[in-house]
Amino acid sequence: MSIAKIGIVTVSDRASAGVYEDKSGKAIIDTLHEYLTSEWEEIYQVIPDEQKVIEETIINMVDNENCCLVITTGGTGPAKRDVTPEATEAVCDRMMPGFGELMRAESLKFVPTAILSRQTAGLRGSSLIVNLPGKPKSIRECLDAVFPAIPYCIDIMEGPYLECNEEFIKPFRPKKK
Repeated sequence: MSIAKIGIVTVSDRASAGVYEDKSGKAIIDTLHEYLTSEWEEIYQVIPDEQKVIEETIINMVDNENCCLVITTGGTGPAKRDVTPEATEAVCDRMMPGFGELMRAESLKFVPTAILSRQTAGLRGSSLIVNLPGKPKSIRECLDAVFPAIPYCIDIMEGPYLECNEEFIKPFRPKKK
């Protein structure tokens, strides 16, 4: 069985410059440690809000590091420098709009400003790229909502089999006939 490689990318000018600690990327890593029981390796980077850098980072994680899943945090709002969705769309072969729709619907249960979030997801080769918001609380809420579909998506793309701790997250996989 192959070890899954999962890319975690924090997109933040200030965190990448060392102005403050990256709590968002660490929240993703902590959540994945709770969710996953199968072996996996994190490929973690903190980068600035620069579309070219975001694109290059995602491409490297998928094409060179062979990540089956890349999860970004940050850069999904309406500010001028929030360009993570544009970078994701630029490097994906196909988009998966249902992820963003579900994350916004889930976040609207907590804050009315969730409609300002532009998270999305897409496919590059046999990898899934998912954009999350930048706040650790929102990251967990969004991952709790969309992660049940992620292992099966990776199965369909013939990636590594992700086993989950069902006390934390129950992945959906169709019953075998």
